[in-house]
Amino acid sequence: VCRSNKSPWVCLTCSSVHCGRYVNGHAKKHYEDAQIPVTNHKKTEKQEKVQHTVCMDCSSYSTYCYRCDDFVVNDTKLGLVQKVREHLQNLENSAFTSDRHRKRKLLENSSLNSKLLKVNGSTTALCATGLRNLGNTCFMNAILQSLSNIQQFCCYFKELPAVELRNGKTAGRRTYHTRSQGDNNVSLVEEFRKTLCALWQGSQTAFSPESLFYVVWKIMPNFRGYQQQDAHEFMRYLLDHLHLELQGGFNGVSRSVILQENSSLSASNKCCINGASTVVTAIFGGILQNEVNCLICGTESRKFDPFLDLSLDIPSQFRNKRTKNQEGGPMCTLKDCLRSFTDLEELDETELYMCHKCKKKQKSTKKFWIQKLPKVLCLHLKRFHWTAYLRNKVDTYVEFPLRGLDMKCYLLEPENSGPESCLYDLAAVVVHHGSGVGSGHYTAYAAHEGRWFHFNDSTVTLTDEETVVKAKAYILFYVERQAKSGSDKL
Repeated sequence: VCRSNKSPWVCLTCSSVHCGRYVNGHAKKHYEDAQIPVTNHKKTEKQEKVQHTVCMDCSSYSTYCYRCDDFVVNDTKLGLVQKVREHLQNLENSAFTSDRHRKRKLLENSSLNSKLLKVNGSTTALCATGLRNLGNTCFMNAILQSLSNIQQFCCYFKELPAVELRNGKTAGRRTYHTRSQGDNNVSLVEEFRKTLCALWQGSQTAFSPESLFYVVWKIMPNFRGYQQQDAHEFMRYLLDHLHLELQGGFNGVSRSVILQENSSLSASNKCCINGASTVVTAIFGGILQNEVNCLICGTESRKFDPFLDLSLDIPSQFRNKRTKNQEGGPMCTLKDCLRSFTDLEELDETELYMCHKCKKKQKSTKKFWIQKLPKVLCLHLKRFHWTAYLRNKVDTYVEFPLRGLDMKCYLLEPENSGPESCLYDLAAVVVHHGSGVGSGHYTAYAAHEGRWFHFNDSTVTLTDEETVVKAKAYILFYVERQAKSGSDKL
């Protein structure tokens, strides 16, 4: 109708192709027009079933019912939906193959490989694979691309054996689970493993993570639908569920056993969250000491809290500074945010501390120390905050180092750490573009084999350090530096 080639949806009843709801919505209008002739007739049970008009996204191959306003994850007895899906995939793969051959031939004839890659923005030759947007899923794509570039974490999953699923279907095949099969046939770890394996192998320019997304919908109801979601919230849910599933194991083989066999991850100073240690807690897990002092009697209370990431406030004095070059006072740095997190703070009237010595709630002070640093330090900058009626975004630029983030001064016992053990180098950054948490767009920057890449859903481009440091970071992933590296400081 509108000649748009964006987000094409094919009706599986009549084969008409229309644009999706995020373009001009002609696919939905096609469904509504199809309902008009039967509105004045008494519907039989058979007619009732006919009205469930089902269509398929030609990009992600997901199937959707407008009547139910929901994804359809089951198939007909003859597997007709899967046949359509495979046909569309074959068409797309043949187009990708010819395009890939053309690009490879161009690069083979060039002696300036690295320069051409940067200028032309070629992704295939770099072996970098994008992730298709399945409908406002940029929040998921940015997190997946970031985690895929944390080598120790990614390699663990990629080396796991494939999980044998029920009905003889193996993990190597793309499977679409029905609701009736139950959650026993759904593996977040397995779909996460397959997604990581699809990235950086160079066999395609973009991978569609719909199988992983269906599993996310099943086990994380908060992320069902097409609304924009918070990338940090998704990351926490993802890591927590991976951690829980890894503890359980599959096919009678506990994957925590595999972790114990990996000497580099099964260190004695494990951080356990909700049970046994897994690769999630072994890599992202740290421990905070929460110190509270009663201001009336001086009683001190200490407790240790495990963490997978640290959520840092942007200090209020910096919240009006929006750009890196804006003048007027000092620039906000990551060190300012870390200092604000760990500084001594007096709790307000709404957070009175129950003092066991005074036997009542009293005014008190609170201070955080880091008792144990993780192998990968994940720092979340709290850019979204609630006002009286809505959630606003803090758009302040926060300066962060690419190398040598020194965490020693925030440790509870810094004298017990080695000279290099508290230094971290940046591995990935997630950026939120836009003004609100329920809108905007997420992209990620990540380092791979010494080069920086920008991941924007299906598009992956080579970039440079100057561009990365200008980003308004939302989530930062820092990897612990090995002892032989240099000692740049924050």
